[in-house]
Amino acid sequence: MPRPVTLFTGQWADLPLEKLAPLVKSMGYDGVELACWGDHFDVDAAAKSKKYVNDKWALLKDHGLTCYAISSHLVGQAICDNIDERHQAILPPDVWGDGKPEGVRKRAAKKMITAGKAARKFFDAKPGRKNRDDFPAVVNGFTGSSIWHSLYAFPPTSQEYWDKGFADFGQRFGPILEAFDQLNVNFGLEVHPTEIAFDIASSQQAIAAVKGHKRFGFNYDPSHLGYQGVDYVKFIRTFADRIYHVHMKDVWWGHGDGSVGVFGGHVGFGDARRYWDFRSLGHGDIKFEDIIVALNDIGYAGPLSVEWEDIRMDRVHGGTEAAAFVRQVDFPSSSLAFDAAFDKKNQ
Repeated sequence: MPRPVTLFTGQWADLPLEKLAPLVKSMGYDGVELACWGDHFDVDAAAKSKKYVNDKWALLKDHGLTCYAISSHLVGQAICDNIDERHQAILPPDVWGDGKPEGVRKRAAKKMITAGKAARKFFDAKPGRKNRDDFPAVVNGFTGSSIWHSLYAFPPTSQEYWDKGFADFGQRFGPILEAFDQLNVNFGLEVHPTEIAFDIASSQQAIAAVKGHKRFGFNYDPSHLGYQGVDYVKFIRTFADRIYHVHMKDVWWGHGDGSVGVFGGHVGFGDARRYWDFRSLGHGDIKFEDIIVALNDIGYAGPLSVEWEDIRMDRVHGGTEAAAFVRQVDFPSSSLAFDAAFDKKNQ
């Protein structure tokens, strides 16, 4: 069967879910990947209240929608980051607190564990769910990084310096992953610049830092890899057993005027000078058929979740077009070799 097509609600958090849900359905989606901000999914309420999760499912069901994952990117960013004033704008007040960096990081880690508890209760309450494990519960998110600022390696930066950053990540995420394991929940890191893992090599180092913990995997998103020059199809094959969720998101690169490089030039999205920019699905340079082939090869049967970002396009137009694009590009694996009918025993 073709994979379900969902919409990540993070970029739509200005709309309450009761208004967004009918719009999502009208744009052609099967469900949503719920962001843990706005009013879309409150992890504290979900972890404590059976009524809250049942009401959330009832709202989705009323509009013919389902859900396979929740996403805690904003809180996750603060777990390993060097905290500054920018974080206050994206964090819940109880995580920001007094803004002292170590306290923020510890509260963010605690909130991520709450997200795991909330996910377990939410997906256990899913209408029609036959058993607890018919589809893995997934919390997608970010990790932040204490060493991202050293990316360019000047002042001269040793491997030991970077190793300390991975060790810090392992120390902070180890207890989170243990809590997720007890809950039977997977964490899907969206490999992304500013996170502890932003390409294949750093993803391998991140896995090593958590001692190969089975609950640590990836929310695969090719848009963060292509413009860096990372082989985004190789990523799928390299981490075949750790692709826990998939974002469908496009990007183009090499379209600027030569005055802004891959690091962005401190200019905003949509600036025509930029070397790269996120695009609505089908309008960028990602080869999605190659991605579908690789996902089929590794046996990924989960949702294809559209993360819609394109500053040049109306989002309802783009979101509608994106849903249709995913349905067109997705196809199931073959259960029969194409030349099997040549054999007389199959005729």
